[in-house]
Amino acid sequence: MIKAIYIFCFALLFGGLLYHFAALKVFNLLIPKDAGSEQIARAVPYGPEAQQKLEIYRPTGHAAALPVLIFVHGGSWKDGTGRDYEFAGRAFAAQGFLTLVISYRLLPQHAYPDFIADVAVATAWANTHASEFGGDGKRIYLVGHSAGAYNIALAVLDKHYMQDAGVDASTIKGVAGLAGPYDFLPLDSPTTIATFGGVENLAATQPINFARADAPPFLLLHGTADTTVMPKNSRSLFKHLQDAGSKVKLIEYQNVSHVGIMLAVAKPLRGNAPTLQDVVTFFRDIAQ
Repeated sequence: MIKAIYIFCFALLFGGLLYHFAALKVFNLLIPKDAGSEQIARAVPYGPEAQQKLEIYRPTGHAAALPVLIFVHGGSWKDGTGRDYEFAGRAFAAQGFLTLVISYRLLPQHAYPDFIADVAVATAWANTHASEFGGDGKRIYLVGHSAGAYNIALAVLDKHYMQDAGVDASTIKGVAGLAGPYDFLPLDSPTTIATFGGVENLAATQPINFARADAPPFLLLHGTADTTVMPKNSRSLFKHLQDAGSKVKLIEYQNVSHVGIMLAVAKPLRGNAPTLQDVVTFFRDIAQ
């Protein structure tokens, strides 16, 4: 069984397979999870819509008032669910975080900017309810991959999203984006055209346009072999944040793909990229 798991993971990473969510479900089911972590709640509503649910993980034998980490998945704003990221939830929980893995509203039933607003609403939920699960709602960190990285970047940088949800911005201590699209005008791909083609103010869709000195610290991770979201996106946001006077760090992983940077969070695949360790180290350094 273990050998079959590794063969499957190798195919996902290097065999040219698309990041289909049917494959991700199998990956999440089969991949060994981190010891020292547990799922303590499933499909908890953070808003009134059916897709506004979250999964909650924490360290076993946890202390009170854990820092809170919200993870937001990718999927081109049309696919995916937080339920398929137990491997990520358990990984971050084992590192000492109360981890909330959210599902959010998707195309075609919902359009921009609903999926961004959901990040803010989930953060507001964490402010209020994290203590019920052993977390500190005043110490929140956001992590996202691909479309999820875009969602968290815009939700944090464009201040109105958090303000509209009633979030105290000072409770957001750090942000980590994995292979996110932050600077993708003009719209030139089927995904971005389908998602943003009907938006009148396209400038408002670009996280780079909201770089500001008082943003929380940002960590941007990207693989140089990413052909889905080009590394120039992270380089551009890094430059804009740096020029604005914000604390930001960019790390590029040589020969790591768009899928690989996320799957490297899973326990057996961490030798492919230090995604998990770099995120955790960045957040711990902020807290000191």
